Amino acid sequence: MTYRFFTPARASTATGLTAEVYRQLSDDFLGPLPTFQALSAVPEVLAATWALMREALLAGAASRVDRELVAAAVSRVNRCQFCVDAHVMLLHALGEPKLAEAVARGGTPPEPRHAELVVWAQASRSPAAADWASPYRPEITGTLLAFHFINRIVSALLDPDLLPGGLQRSPLVRSVGGRLYAKTARESKEPGRSLPLLPAGTTAPPGWAGDSPVGVAYASLRDAAAQGGELLGDVARQTVTATVSWEDGRFPARPADWAVDLVRDVPGRDRVGTRIALLAAFAPSAVSVGDVALWRLSHPADADLVRLVAYGAITATEHVARALAPAHF
Repeated sequence: MTYRFFTPARASTATGLTAEVYRQLSDDFLGPLPTFQALSAVPEVLAATWALMREALLAGAASRVDRELVAAAVSRVNRCQFCVDAHVMLLHALGEPKLAEAVARGGTPPEPRHAELVVWAQASRSPAAADWASPYRPEITGTLLAFHFINRIVSALLDPDLLPGGLQRSPLVRSVGGRLYAKTARESKEPGRSLPLLPAGTTAPPGWAGDSPVGVAYASLRDAAAQGGELLGDVARQTVTATVSWEDGRFPARPADWAVDLVRDVPGRDRVGTRIALLAAFAPSAVSVGDVALWRLSHPADADLVRLVAYGAITATEHVARALAPAHF
């Protein structure tokens, strides 16, 4: 597993909020995986991302299989192969090898309820075009939102292979990995443990149950990641927000050219940052070494790159969240 633009500090050196997140990741999940280490340059985004994933994917009473299926389906429609591979393995860990392999092939799950979940999750990429909303409880919907964000972070900042040569795509390797993580995957988790990591006073967005840990975690991630927009000027932020709205999840055929055209009227000092934010929202794997090198001329810190990518990712995720049907929460 390699990082595309920088190598974070080793997990063993973490302190403060980052160290506490890593402790929870070790206790409740698979440890401080590269996804979370890549976010460690901005601890408040790291903590909120973990909180949303934990409270949505791992805790609560909703079927863990259903949630892993949603995570994998969203990851496929967002073209995040790293996340597809990870959640196929976790479906194996949950004792669902046939479902896992159907998902790995991009096929339709045999059980109608699972097939409906996949169709629903994949439609969320373009919520306006699909007239998309959510009839599901907060854990299912929160999982979907978590992976709209995480997919974009992973695709922008990490290489797509979990193992050298893409070995994780071998059915045998997936099966062995599933057995290795079966005990951890099947343990129930109490809701709310991650909430003390978040800023005091954070409340769930309107429409979510006021005491929903998933809603509180999503609100915290939305607020923390949106702060990356402060790296850009008003025109640049308006360009990102408006493009996310009118493009409605459409994949650009030629992302690099598409982004260049969109930033022509943005002030020169903000063009490269706007380009990276737009690519993070729509085609994050297209963020290039050249883009990052230009950005670092004025923003050399790893933290600013993470903030900018997180801003693009949460803008796209919030476009999906605004399509939710509040009555269901």
